[in-house]
Amino acid sequence: MSHVLWEPSQERADASTMAAFERFVAETRGQTFDDYNAMWEWSVTDLEGFWSAIWDFFEVHASTPYDCILADRKMPGTKWCEGAMLNYAENILRHAEGRSDHPAIVSFSETSGRKELSWGALRSQVASVAANLRKMGVGQGDRVVAVLPNTEAALIAFLATASIGAAWSLCAPDMGHVAILDRFKQIAPKVFIAQDGYVHGGKQVDRRDVLALITAELDSVVQFVTLPIMGDMPKGHVAWDSLLHDDVAFAPAQVPFDQPLWIVYSSGTTGNPKPIVHGHGGIILEAAKQSLHHDLTSNDRFCWLTSSGWIMWNAQWMALGQGATVCMYDGAPNYPDMLTVWRFVAQEKLTYFGAGAAFFAGCLKAGVTPHATLDFTNLRSLGSTGSPLSADAYDWIYREVKQDVWLAPISGGTDLAGAFVLGHPALPVRAGEMQCRALGNAVRAYDPDGNELIGEVGELVCTEPLPSMPLFFWGDDDGSRLHDSYYDTYPGVWRHGDWISIDETGASVIFGRSDATINRKGLRLGSAEIYQAVEGLDDVLDSLVVDLEFLGRESFMPLFIVPAAGVTFDDALKTKINDAIRSGVSARFIPNEIVEVTEIPRTLSGKKLEVPVKKLLLGGDPARVVNRDSMANPASFDFFIAYADARAKT
Repeated sequence: MSHVLWEPSQERADASTMAAFERFVAETRGQTFDDYNAMWEWSVTDLEGFWSAIWDFFEVHASTPYDCILADRKMPGTKWCEGAMLNYAENILRHAEGRSDHPAIVSFSETSGRKELSWGALRSQVASVAANLRKMGVGQGDRVVAVLPNTEAALIAFLATASIGAAWSLCAPDMGHVAILDRFKQIAPKVFIAQDGYVHGGKQVDRRDVLALITAELDSVVQFVTLPIMGDMPKGHVAWDSLLHDDVAFAPAQVPFDQPLWIVYSSGTTGNPKPIVHGHGGIILEAAKQSLHHDLTSNDRFCWLTSSGWIMWNAQWMALGQGATVCMYDGAPNYPDMLTVWRFVAQEKLTYFGAGAAFFAGCLKAGVTPHATLDFTNLRSLGSTGSPLSADAYDWIYREVKQDVWLAPISGGTDLAGAFVLGHPALPVRAGEMQCRALGNAVRAYDPDGNELIGEVGELVCTEPLPSMPLFFWGDDDGSRLHDSYYDTYPGVWRHGDWISIDETGASVIFGRSDATINRKGLRLGSAEIYQAVEGLDDVLDSLVVDLEFLGRESFMPLFIVPAAGVTFDDALKTKINDAIRSGVSARFIPNEIVEVTEIPRTLSGKKLEVPVKKLLLGGDPARVVNRDSMANPASFDFFIAYADARAKT
């Protein structure tokens, strides 16, 4: 067990929302607990009692109450809160009542500067956009999609979409047109909203040509809406600003608990990105529960440094759901220098700031000392996610940011729009560890045979259902893709695809992905999307990519390619490959190294051996990571053994 970096005062622990919830459970359910582990055990055993307590404690707004919390406990196929009628947007915007002039959103963008939106103005603009979407023919169950940055427009459009019972889906502006179309074409959207350019790192980025490629392929769209930054509106498009000013009442549609709220994407290794559908009610409950672990109230000023293509964009509304002011940052975190975000933290008097682990690691490497010039008097809590936060980064935060601050890294995923392991405001912080397992999340570490491991590295699994688990994958009519993604390894048990170690106290360490998903600075992508860009070049015959996540070190992503016959492997070819990834996928997924090979190792059925290669390069025994009898080309693995040996010596 590592050394303690911080412990809360008794006053802070007693004043936390977690402590208030524990007192509520004692008063209303007669349940008391000797420690947090006992409380967690109750929450994953008595699912009905726990989730009904969350519903009541947070006073979930529903026009019709649920018949029962849990009708069927099996996974997949759990039925939650049948009979309930509610609306996610209503549960967010109820905070406008009596606080109309209080700031709901502060948005800073390199493109448009700083804006502030009160609760009353947010509700009015959401109502106006919803009315206009209805005029465009959008109704319950339709899809509205957008390519927008992390600014107030995306939030307004999302809440407006949710308020009428339609489903929302969002991509970041820096994604390539192929990656965006791979997502949106699957779900046949009715309305498409986009910003035609932006400023990042002091440079203007024109997206008009890319958006033209996208809109030409979306045949289902009946109306295109544009936020013009670069120039004139395209013919037939509606200007975003024209949707904001109708004087109409906010009238959220009442929808079933499992009505689709949004569609997010978490890619596997083959085929198109998985279009994951989450429901109104499940997200309301999960976000409310998680806010306990973040110790959030209406007095907070909250920011999570995120792009609009990361699930943390969705997760930041957990704070809005508690009436907090959410401060959105849209810009390069290193421009003009690595202190720019920390200046934002100080200037906006943030009480809670979160970011990807890569941001904190970058600050550490840059040698910045935020506390030396900036005032963090208001800052009480820090969060981190996306990849494991090293012990060195923990130390840097307490040394160079603030000594008396609660640092609570989390780990979860797009798949459940929540966290499995995270913080607790009354527990000590230890370097390199996450404090506890989330209430309601039956998280365990399993060995390959399905036995639970304590203090050893195993597969992260969840043995009981959660309200925010996917309702379904869009287009996965028989549920086979959903089953194969999470339940094919341990029947009836969710396997998440992370390596985790959980000790006897419930504290945990994440060791990276156990599957072939690419995880670059917290943004996950399927290798199939990189193959589509790389192997679309006539110069490349075959390829294989793996992302190596090393605990306490930067991840390393090599791309192995087989050049086409007669093609020379040189810098020109490498540039062409990188350009194809940059334009078709995203610059975030340009590999650290491109390596020439003569063959890509494959199974007898032709599948690329991504996971065995990844395990080998992470230090696995060559004799154990793959059964050569199952390979179509066993000799091809020799190159990777030699490559792994060479890397181990560097």
